[in-house]
Amino acid sequence: MKTAKTKAQIRAEIENQIESFLSRGGEVVQFQKGVSGLPDGAAIQNSFSPRQVQSRTPVVEVVKAIDARRQVSKTPVAKRKPKKILLKDDFGDPIRWVWQDS
Repeated sequence: MKTAKTKAQIRAEIENQIESFLSRGGEVVQFQKGVSGLPDGAAIQNSFSPRQVQSRTPVVEVVKAIDARRQVSKTPVAKRKPKKILLKDDFGDPIRWVWQDS
């Protein structure tokens, strides 16, 4: 079974490949920001059609609406009182009383 390479091993392997590329006379070409790496500046195909684009809802209004609903729903909940229940044995004879939260 092959063991997986660690990140350190992968990193060292990539560094070795870069060093061998540069030692053979290769050079790194840097581009300006915003310049496309596609040949002839070909445009990227966008999968969104104009019909699929929806208008955006301002987030501030949505958050305010959620907070308003949250404040309305904060009504105090009446706590239920525990009940006193009689425990019985298999024959129906009383054993003891216990309190049960409901």
